[in-house]
Formats: sequence, structure tokens, C-alpha cells
Amino acid sequence: MNILFIAITPYQDLSKSHIKHYCEIEGVIDYLLIRVPMNTEELIQWVHELLKNEFPKDKIIIHSDIKVIIRCDLSAIHFRENDRSIREIQTRYPNLQVSMSTHRKDAIANAKYLGIDFVLFGHVFETPSKPKQKPRAKTEVEEALQIDIPIIAIGGINQHTLPSLPNGFSGISGISIFNQYSKHKLMNMKEVWDGHV
Repeated sequence: MNILFIAITPYQDLSKSHIKHYCEIEGVIDYLLIRVPMNTEELIQWVHELLKNEFPKDKIIIHSDIKVIIRCDLSAIHFRENDRSIREIQTRYPNLQVSMSTHRKDAIANAKYLGIDFVLFGHVFETPSKPKQKPRAKTEVEEALQIDIPIIAIGGINQHTLPSLPNGFSGISGISIFNQYSKHKLMNMKEVWDGHV
């Protein structure tokens, strides 16, 4: 599995300006993970608008709301670490791509056991979104990367920290960089990433 860049929406109500931005950077990202406080109906409306603007359906991942997946005819869902509904969703919708956030090696091992497609793991660097939490220790990261499942780094990744990312990750994800960086800046980061791996 060759995943590179996963953009994650900010945790807020999304607008037309977000649609414009994500459509502009679409060619540089592999997935858009939508995680928001919007209710199901609001999110369905927003996703329909995103699709009307020709954002590819197969690049959209919805965080945990199966109703949005069904109503928008999408194919990928993401869960928080060890969400109890993962098994049920896998059984009822065997063709869905399923991913999960993880913060510990045990959770990654469990994801592998469940047959999850890939995990996000972090945070790997200091990040403003978790100001009082230390990033994962070097040994934690090394042990996590020994597990045979695609692992996407998250947390504090930007143009300055990317070169310091340990080898072994299958890609990167984030909120700020994909929400604030231009397509050109992200393309430069992709070149750094390609050279890094």
C-alpha cells in the first residue's frame, strides 16, 4: 500500500472555503479524512458540495459516521483507537476500507489482528493541538514500526520536521499543514518525502 499524504479537516463546521482549498490541493493528497462536529445531515450536504466540485469520491474518508458513508456512496471509514464498533462495521460492510487512530504499540497490533487497512500513529513531534502532551518516545516509534501494517505518522509534521521523521512510516497526515499550506508548498514537501523514503 503506497499511501503518502492524508489531509485531516479541522474539527469545526466546514464551509465553501474549505471545499475550494481541498479541491485546489487534491492532486497532492491521497485522502481527505473528514472529522468534524457537524451533524450527519450537515456533513452529507457538505460532502455533496465537495463532490459537485469534482473532488474524487475515492479520496474521501469519513470519521466513524456510517450513515454519511452510505448516503454519499463512499468507501472508506476511520475510527478512534480501539472503537468497539469496528468489528460490526467490518462484518456488515466488508468492502469498506477501514483505518484507525493509534497512540500505542498494542493498539497497532490490535489493528493488524482486526485486518485494518492502515493506522495513524502519533503524535510523533510536538504539536500545538496537544500542548501538554509529550510526543511518542523514539523507542515507542521504533517498536511501533516493527509491526507489519501501513503506519501513517501524525502530529507536528511540517516542512521543518519532515526530514527528521524516522524511516518506516508509509506516509504522513495532519490538520494544519494541509489546511494552511498551498498546493505548491505541499508539492515541495512531497519531494522532500520522496527523497526521505
